[in-house]
Amino acid sequence: MDTRNLIDMANRIGDFFESMPDHEEALTGVAEHIRRFWEPRMRRALLATLDEAPDTYDIALTNFTREAIVRYREKLTPAQASAA
Repeated sequence: MDTRNLIDMANRIGDFFESMPDHEEALTGVAEHIRRFWEPRMRRALLATLDEAPDTYDIALTNFTREAIVRYREKLTPAQASAA
């Protein structure tokens, strides 16, 4: 999975919602969009980037997007797949 692309997509989502007048609603919007429309492996990769070394890529999360992801991390974390 291309981490730079995930960061860029997350930032574009953040840019859209950041223009909303209600800051809390905007943060929720970013998280809900990512939760609903990104598949679990994409969300796992984005969250892993925050944990590993987010500053090692040519592109970084904007402060607003990072705030949304950190605040709603639990909701964005995919459930563990159960072993069959």
